[in-house]
Amino acid sequence: MIPPGVNTPSNDGPVTANIGPENTGSAFGLATHLGLANELAAVESMLTDWISDCDDEFEEVLRFQFEPGSKYLRALTLLSCDAAMRGPTKATPTDDVLLGAVVIEIAHNVTLIIDDIVDRSDTRRGKPTVVKAFGELSAHMVAGYMMSDLFRLLRNEPFAQAQISTLFKRLAVAENRQWRLRQRPLGVTDWRQLAREDTGSMFEACANLATGSVRLGAFGNALGVLYHGCDDVADLRGAAGLGGGGDEDIRDGILTLPAALALTDPTFAKRFAGAPKDRQTLRPALEAQLDNAERLLDELTVEARAEAETFAHVPERLYALVDVVRRLSR
Repeated sequence: MIPPGVNTPSNDGPVTANIGPENTGSAFGLATHLGLANELAAVESMLTDWISDCDDEFEEVLRFQFEPGSKYLRALTLLSCDAAMRGPTKATPTDDVLLGAVVIEIAHNVTLIIDDIVDRSDTRRGKPTVVKAFGELSAHMVAGYMMSDLFRLLRNEPFAQAQISTLFKRLAVAENRQWRLRQRPLGVTDWRQLAREDTGSMFEACANLATGSVRLGAFGNALGVLYHGCDDVADLRGAAGLGGGGDEDIRDGILTLPAALALTDPTFAKRFAGAPKDRQTLRPALEAQLDNAERLLDELTVEARAEAETFAHVPERLYALVDVVRRLSR
């Protein structure tokens, strides 16, 4: 149910792909840009209530993790998919859709905490990570607590519960495979396969939770692959929009999009497979691939828009979302 005191979301009308990017730097600005401000307010209120209902042992950690800073892009993807499928005749999302948006944000934050543990990251979005602020034990335990509570939240939603279960399994496989294949001389095809199972699976779950089916799943996956590539490029540029700017991927020999493009050079491939100190000198070669990476991101944008056009009742809702994601690399 929508929490007391939260205005019932209304369909602000479909947005169009040529809306300017102004005022999309915050979660509220982005939601307003997509015509989903009321819906996001409901989701944020539900998340606040969820944290209040959690065990007191983790309340401080959870409030710290969910402090303002996120763009709520996964929740907004889910809400956009819902709006694109229900069209103008049904003005508001169902309670199940709003719950799905809450669940996907909790799931996403589980992955952020685990990523920060694995990457040994001290900061995210300009503030300390949970592992840095509260220690590794608390980070592991709160991630497990959050994951477990997802299945309580979805106890009456068998389709959604199956989607979340499948999502975490795919993410586990993808993260392990990405780590196992580090420093290998792989290419763009390999990168796309990893991106489909990593970020692609998260955005695919958003689309499936929105519709209660797999009808928009291919769109969600295509959007996730585009996001994954934009994240790689933004991280290399040190862009703040995606919380990036660190050199962890270079240090660890992770197959990012710029690395996949650069690995066609045997000299780069040899150094990429070498010691960490050798890889730290590879940034100029990676930066030299930025134009090529942007061209590939343009191709991925076309693919995502084509999926939206094929299946959505109001594809303009999804065109605007694709354009928002595409701008994140810059």
